[in-house]
Formats: sequence, structure tokens, C-alpha cells
Amino acid sequence: MLYNAKNGTLPIGGAAMDYIRFGSGSRQLVMLPGLGDGLQTVRGTALPMALMYREFCRDFTVWAFSRRHDLPDGYTTRDMARDQAEAMAQLGIGRADILGVSMGGMIAQWLAIDYPERVGKLILTVTCARPNPILTESVAEWVSLARQGDHSAFMDSNLRRIYSDGYYRKNKWLVPIVGRLTKPESYDRFYIQANACLTHDAYDSLHQIQAPTLAVGGGQDKALGGEASAELAAAIPGARLKLYPQWGHGLYEEEKTFNRLVMAFLN
Repeated sequence: MLYNAKNGTLPIGGAAMDYIRFGSGSRQLVMLPGLGDGLQTVRGTALPMALMYREFCRDFTVWAFSRRHDLPDGYTTRDMARDQAEAMAQLGIGRADILGVSMGGMIAQWLAIDYPERVGKLILTVTCARPNPILTESVAEWVSLARQGDHSAFMDSNLRRIYSDGYYRKNKWLVPIVGRLTKPESYDRFYIQANACLTHDAYDSLHQIQAPTLAVGGGQDKALGGEASAELAAAIPGARLKLYPQWGHGLYEEEKTFNRLVMAFLN
């Protein structure tokens, strides 16, 4: 199969967890996605993800994991890190470099704190160590729109807060179409993950992280603010900070050099 792409599911905690794998390198790279996982898991995305991150396919075997299905109320980012460690053990991933994006970065922090033997290098992209006013406002807005059942407005808010102003202006005409096509049957999984973001607080434990760490942020981040990445880098011993002043929360898609930045850090 192209890029050795595979979609899979494994049992975790009495539930199922979707994952994908691509690439054929000897090194392991684990990607943890953001809050959007509450609406749609990584299931079926192995090939498009392989195309997006094809630069990694020669040197790395790349994995991306969703949160498990049937999340109970009150499930935390630390609980999700425990699930992630178990998933890696099941698949024989002894140690991997970790790329966590947004909420995935929150889970990655706990993974590095509680399971240091699992983490080689750590890239924390557009994420935070604890809630701040921008994150609280963003998540509250998304939850409110979801509860109203207005998925088009929900998607418009996501587009506006995550991407640059130019990207938003160019693509906002697609929102009603995407809203009709992507509305989930239930937002319950999203609500649980949203609450996990609002209750995430690893700040006082960040000094325990032993992995070489790169924090990446966007100066125009309307979802949680660029200052959150600076706070992470300052609290993690030896961490490096890369701040893109022109980009927002979606910089990992909009910044054309992002993959090269990650590759340079990992190598």
C-alpha cells in the first residue's frame, strides 16, 4: 500500500481506540491530534495523513491515535495519556518521539511526565500547560454552539479562531456546506474532551519532563494564545521555543516550513 498506510483499531480500557500508521522508517513518531478528535476520529485518514507528512515516511514509522471510544464523564487529559501509553505498549512501540497538537499536546505533557520511558523527543504545538482566558472563551463558545445544534455556526467559529484572517476570508463560503456534511449524530464525545481541555493543568509538573522539548506557537492564536507556548517553554527544563508571529492556531497547516522545523528538531 502507498506509504505503507494502515488504519487500525485496538482495545483500550474496555473500549476501542482508532489509530493509523504510515511510513517505513526505523524510528517511531506518534502524533496526537486536537479537540477535533471529539467530532471525528483518525479512522480512515491513513493515506491523506501520509501524503500530508510524506517527508517523514523514509526515516519514521508514523502513528496517529484518537482518544478511545465511549469516554466516561470527567475523563481527563492525564487519563488519556494513560490510555496512550497502553496503546503504545500493545503495538510494541517502546519509545517514540511525540508530536502533540493543541489538546494532543496537553495529553503529550502527561505522557512525558508519567511515562518518560515512552518519550524520546517532544514537540508541543499550539498547546498550553493550563487553562487561560482565551482557551476558556474559545471552548465555551464551541460548546454553546454545539448545544444549540447549529453546526454551521460551530464550524464558522472554529475556522475563525483556528486559521489566519486571510485563510478565513478565503474559505468561509465553504462553512455552510461543510456544516451540513460533517454534523455528528452526537456531541457527547466532544463535550467530554472539551471539559478535559478546560480542566487540564500540568503546569506544576512540567519541571519533571526529561525529554528534549520544542514548543511551537502562533502569535495570532485566537484559540489559546501564543503566550501559552512561551509559558510551556519557560517551565520545561531546556525547552526551545519557536513562535510564528504571523500565524494562529492552525500554523501546522498554514506554515509551509512546519514539517521541516519538526524534522530538523527530531534529527
